[in-house]
Amino acid sequence: MPSQQQVKWSELKVGVLVLVALVALTALVFLMSGNTGGGFFKGKIRVRSYFENSAGLKIGAPVNLDGVTIGSVKAIRIAPERQLTPVEVIMQVSKKYQPLLRSDAKSSLDTIGVLGDTVVDIESKFATGTAIQDGGELKTTETPNLTDVIKSSQGTIEQLNTILAKVNNLVDSLNSGKGSIGQLINDPALYNKALNTLNQLQALVSDISNGKGSIGKLVSDDTLYNRANETVGKLQHIADELDNGQGTMGKLLKDDTLYNNLKQSTQNLNEILAQVNSGKGSIGMLTKNQEFANKLNNTVTQLNEVLTQINSGQGTIGKLLKDPSLYNHSDQMILDTSDLVKAIRKDPKKYLTIHLKIF
Repeated sequence: MPSQQQVKWSELKVGVLVLVALVALTALVFLMSGNTGGGFFKGKIRVRSYFENSAGLKIGAPVNLDGVTIGSVKAIRIAPERQLTPVEVIMQVSKKYQPLLRSDAKSSLDTIGVLGDTVVDIESKFATGTAIQDGGELKTTETPNLTDVIKSSQGTIEQLNTILAKVNNLVDSLNSGKGSIGQLINDPALYNKALNTLNQLQALVSDISNGKGSIGKLVSDDTLYNRANETVGKLQHIADELDNGQGTMGKLLKDDTLYNNLKQSTQNLNEILAQVNSGKGSIGMLTKNQEFANKLNNTVTQLNEVLTQINSGQGTIGKLLKDPSLYNHSDQMILDTSDLVKAIRKDPKKYLTIHLKIF
């Protein structure tokens, strides 16, 4: 029979063994929970994000930073004060990842696989802010989950069904010979007409290829091409002459003499206009000197009066222009002179006898 000391020693060993087993079991539980993101003996911080919908997220779901698990979801609740994003998700993250978790990083809900669990994914590749503090908030980037994709595709599927139904009705109409295309498919008369039209078009193309008709000659006869080529050659020759400065137009384009003369004429005209504006010369005095203008006006008035008198037959010049007696006398004198010339020619001795007297 064992002694009392041996019994106590056995009890002590059993107690120590049980205590060690409990400690090992507790440590194993925390180590196997892997999603704590740093183990049992590491410090932790809590951060939160707000989403429109939890999308099936559960407490204990992994929290990933660029694909690496750094913590887990500790609480999910409704925040009535936030109307647009009422779902608050509190995450517990290992403190050793705090320097990598920036304040401007974005969190989103992601699904592992097509029908997998929902996790929190934190994107920090483009984050440049400071390290987030305990109790800080991460902004969210909402991504559509499988349910949203299915809901959004319902309208597209309905539209596709509507289009397919219309296509089906169209095919039925075509098969029944309705419409132009349906008649073209089912009615041989329309097909024959189309075939006849194609044959006529083929005959027309053949005639054109053979040079028949106006269009055929235009396509097949080289005369028009040769004339056009000759015309283009002449135009090219004219363009070359113009470019070489030949002919009137060529000189007009290439010779600077016309430009220089025009420039000189413009300068002279500007000088004349400047002199006129300054009152120099007759025209300048006429435009600027009032006394000269008055004299010229008086002269024109007097000349007008003289012309009026002449037109009325006054004075010598007026009578010379208006009195017919002077014309009549002049005409009579010319007639008498003509008779005298005739008489002299008829009997020149009578009028041209020279008498000489000697003293």
